[in-house]
Amino acid sequence: MKSMKKSKRFNNVLVYTILTVLSVIWILPILWIVMISFRAEQGAFKPYFFPKGLSLDNYIRLFSETQQFYFFRWFLNTLFVAICSCIISTFFVLSVSYVMSRLRFRLRKPFMNIALILGMFPGFMSMIAIYYILKGFGISQSLLALILVYSGASGLGFYIAKGFFDTLPKALDEAAYLDGATKSQVFWKITIPLSKPIIIYTVLTTFITPWMDYIFASVIMGDNYNNYTVALGLYKMLEREFIHQYFTQFAAGAVIVSIPISILFISMQRFYVEGVTGGSVKG
Repeated sequence: MKSMKKSKRFNNVLVYTILTVLSVIWILPILWIVMISFRAEQGAFKPYFFPKGLSLDNYIRLFSETQQFYFFRWFLNTLFVAICSCIISTFFVLSVSYVMSRLRFRLRKPFMNIALILGMFPGFMSMIAIYYILKGFGISQSLLALILVYSGASGLGFYIAKGFFDTLPKALDEAAYLDGATKSQVFWKITIPLSKPIIIYTVLTTFITPWMDYIFASVIMGDNYNNYTVALGLYKMLEREFIHQYFTQFAAGAVIVSIPISILFISMQRFYVEGVTGGSVKG
């Protein structure tokens, strides 16, 4: 009995030690970029870890110096694209997943199989075709193009939401139909109020995409400097002719970009976890 307790205690200590080491490894780059954002010395590489001087100049210059980089404009561009694409994408995902979960029609399974296969291919394989389609409509290098791309690509991500809708009792729908409700009324007045976790999950995942994406934004925007997103703008600061002078401002911009996303995830973490776990019960 004592040997079992010692073994269990040893395993617990080992697990906590490993988790502590992994936590340090994960947190260290974040602390490093935060310290660089407050570093008074310019330059990308320094032979020391801790800054010799701390200052808020990097944050001030990031917004006040607009001769070369328009960070505030890029931030607003990204926020606008994120909000619009989040609203449209959430509507797409919830609508498609509800249809796949509740309705039965002839091409339902082939459609789901095709969506699953297409989802296995990386999205950047289609970026050239998407660019020429947008160019043909005359909307390339615009924020509207980014909104359409992010919103259109979200439709294939319905599997998790479908799994969540599968866990909702169909008896609720049948009872509503007996009372004379239509499919639209069942969706909006019964299913949606019960689907808060998956709605939060979908909102979070679709909102974060424009902040992180670089490939599609770089192809679509090209040299339209005013319509850059923060991903393009911050990467521009790392080019050879700018990196020495703007690296600390790049770090400040990276910290600022992470703030709204971090606040959203922290405030909605419980619903996010419920959405993932609830959607995997009957996926």
